[in-house]
Amino acid sequence: MARRRYKKKKLPEAPVKVTIESFAHDGRGVAHVDGKVVFVDEALPGEEVEFIYTDSRRDYAEGKVVNVITSAPERGEPGCPHYGVCGGCSFQHVKEPLQIGIKQAILEDQFKRIGKLDIPLIWEPLTGPFWGYRQKARMGVKYVAKKGRVLVGFRERRQPFLADIESCRVMHPAVGERLMELSAMIGQLTIKDKIPQIEVAIGDSDVVLAIRVLEPPTDEDCAIIRDFAKNHNMVIYLQPKGPDSIIPLWPDGGMMPSYALPDHQVNFNFKPTMFTQVNSTINRKMINRVIDILALTKEDRVLDLFCGLGNFTLPLARYAGHVVGVEGDLPLVNHAQENARLNNISNVDFFKADLFGDLSAQSWVAQTFTKVLLDPSRAGAAEVLAWIPKWKPECIVYVSCNPATLARDAGILVNELGYRLEKAGVMDMFPQTSHVESIAVFRRQ
Repeated sequence: MARRRYKKKKLPEAPVKVTIESFAHDGRGVAHVDGKVVFVDEALPGEEVEFIYTDSRRDYAEGKVVNVITSAPERGEPGCPHYGVCGGCSFQHVKEPLQIGIKQAILEDQFKRIGKLDIPLIWEPLTGPFWGYRQKARMGVKYVAKKGRVLVGFRERRQPFLADIESCRVMHPAVGERLMELSAMIGQLTIKDKIPQIEVAIGDSDVVLAIRVLEPPTDEDCAIIRDFAKNHNMVIYLQPKGPDSIIPLWPDGGMMPSYALPDHQVNFNFKPTMFTQVNSTINRKMINRVIDILALTKEDRVLDLFCGLGNFTLPLARYAGHVVGVEGDLPLVNHAQENARLNNISNVDFFKADLFGDLSAQSWVAQTFTKVLLDPSRAGAAEVLAWIPKWKPECIVYVSCNPATLARDAGILVNELGYRLEKAGVMDMFPQTSHVESIAVFRRQ
């Protein structure tokens, strides 16, 4: 039997006037029209606005502001001419110093509504530069014949199409200010319509691009890309297949990006397609905060779950007796082990494991740990929390990129497992966006 396609309803075209009641967890304004909740882009609580519908479903609708009748004091002027079209940012309509306060309020609301918890103490937010901070990104690439050029950047807001932008102010300027030059270079290639994306990885001193190619470039294509790399002091890889297929184009032999944690004498090399934090300033501050919280001694055995390439694991090992890092991605585990060798750190072990699955056969599960660090994806860490009663760590630090799943898991730790929520706060990893990065600490009672 054929599947019935979802038929999109015709949306009202006339603007609708509403008063914005609150924030959703993703930073959109919330209003009600005829009893249905509407999530409105670029709207702030307390404002009276006119919006137009962009989508309507059975239980909710979406819209975007077309006219602000009464402004909230937090409202500011966007700092990028592409704001509202490009989907890379969603908070530029909020004054920069006030963005982080709104994110803190979203975190507190999620803890109350989902975790049924009040945050007893709130950390001072970790902040950094508002612009030019993004050192890691996956940019889309699309040759558009009607425009006669290649688009490079991010997708339009809530649309599958690539936005037509000339620059990106949140990207590191080495790339963000060169989108048109990248576009012109790719436009010269015979395979300009066979390049879907570019992985950007900027370390402390190197700008590295991994260009996804669906067909092999010609020798002439390679010469054009090399010249671009030389002229702009970039390292370029080609990626013909998956993330592990990257091959160096310039310079010969390639050059992996790297970053340092000077406070802890740790250096990391990483492949451009590997996950790393996008904001090096906040990453360093975040690691320092975690180390301060854990107050490690050589008597401590620490479990670092969702450890990636060891971003927390290796600096923790400078102070703890032993650290175990667990990650579901084998290439990241292998790279973490290599970085441990690079830094002459021997009191760590890394394991590959699906932390959302059955862990009973894992050898590290049977070990004892005094302290646990969690840094999961947006899905959270609910499945692995089932093992907390076995380990009985005295302290758990939870770093989160999703306040909703952090609040859910905090509820489990406090209301089911008997831990006490001690403190929580936000970190401005993604200024100009509604993304809420946060941290919480729990103590065994």
